[in-house]
Amino acid sequence: METAGRILIVDDDADILVAARLLLKREGIACHTEARPDRIPQLLKDGGFDAVLLDMNFAIGANTGREGFAWLKRIAEQDPSLSIVLMTAYGDVGTAVEAMKQGAADFVLKPWQNERLLATLHAAIRLTRSRRQAQALDTRSKGLAAALDAPPQAVIGLSPAMQRIFTLVDRAAPTEANVLILGENGTGKEVIARELHRRSRRAGQVFVSVDLGAVPETLFESELFGHRKGAFTDARDDRVGRLVAADGGTLFLDEIGNLPLHLQSKLLSVLEQRQVVPVGGTRPVPIDVRLISATNMPPEQLAREDVFRQDLLYRINTVELRLPPLRDRAEDIPALLEHFIALYARKYGMAPKPVEPDTLRRLMAYRWPGNVRALRHAVERAMILSGGDALVAEDFSLPAGAPTPAPPVTAMGSSAAAAALVLDTLDLEAVEREAIRKALTKHQGNISHAAADLGITRASLYRRMEKHGL
Repeated sequence: METAGRILIVDDDADILVAARLLLKREGIACHTEARPDRIPQLLKDGGFDAVLLDMNFAIGANTGREGFAWLKRIAEQDPSLSIVLMTAYGDVGTAVEAMKQGAADFVLKPWQNERLLATLHAAIRLTRSRRQAQALDTRSKGLAAALDAPPQAVIGLSPAMQRIFTLVDRAAPTEANVLILGENGTGKEVIARELHRRSRRAGQVFVSVDLGAVPETLFESELFGHRKGAFTDARDDRVGRLVAADGGTLFLDEIGNLPLHLQSKLLSVLEQRQVVPVGGTRPVPIDVRLISATNMPPEQLAREDVFRQDLLYRINTVELRLPPLRDRAEDIPALLEHFIALYARKYGMAPKPVEPDTLRRLMAYRWPGNVRALRHAVERAMILSGGDALVAEDFSLPAGAPTPAPPVTAMGSSAAAAALVLDTLDLEAVEREAIRKALTKHQGNISHAAADLGITRASLYRRMEKHGL
């Protein structure tokens, strides 16, 4: 059975200890009795006490209370949250006042009245718990403040595609417009969402993120709208939904494309009315949120009425951002590598390492199916596993079919080297594969530029890259 608290009782009188233990046991209060005050520090170190009942005199014939005041100070220094009740057979008003001044929660006289002692100890237990709750809240508040003050996640991109995204972010962020971010997994949709919030008028308010792909259908309404106690079997307490939690700030709905049609209609209703009714509740709660949504669903699929409600789509994509995959902005890879290498060097307490040139070319030619997230994980793995002074291809654990850099240009010149490379074989498949590899290397993995140089479309280049395992 759960007790009403746990108390440490310190007194050199064995009869007092027995009487207190029997009294508290009837109240369901667990206690530990101790006759030697010198064992107090170790007992407190072991922890678990909600209050201390402390005698003020331990030496034979002592009646000044000095020992009690000395131990009061030591206990308060060791655990400031712990309530201490002093007791003595030689009490007066002056002693009681001094005890309270020095931090005692209360003061009782021996022999005590049972009702008075129980009331005093129950109050001391409640005081300790309230102090500890306040400390926990203060810690959480400081942690939240630190998170808000922490530097934002870096948004890195020197490519023209990313520069266009940054321009749209600059224009959309200060407005109240709803934003829909499209892009493959790992392209940085949440990073852009946080950047929009950071640059908005709501930057000083909360940013609440919800991954709709991870929320079961049965919990969708409870998660977003909240619920009242008793609304369903496990609803033991009232719960604030994410929409209300984001009031005044920004709500980020990730993977909104995964939301079933019947739940899309409920979300649309909330966005139109700007109020929610918690599950099991009857009174609507007004909300004021700026909505940012994201999905990896292709635009043509989003446009299908049987997949996504078009009236909801119009509501959420006042501004639409389409993040390019990493394979289409390979020129950003060197800057991303530099950033992630510095990040993991700090995290693991090691010196940053350069990337070997041929490895860099291979990383830039790789298609990165997982995009920036995959690159980040590859860098972390490389920093951990690398045994040399520079990062090499083996450290990144690229797949066996990943493209390798083209042979270096010889002293005879690039055109002669290219001719020798092509004319070394008359196998058309080999010639095509080598031409594509050289174009990708020349343009540092930029698909658009490589396709233009080869005289084919981007789609054709992708098909040929898949055909040749590039």
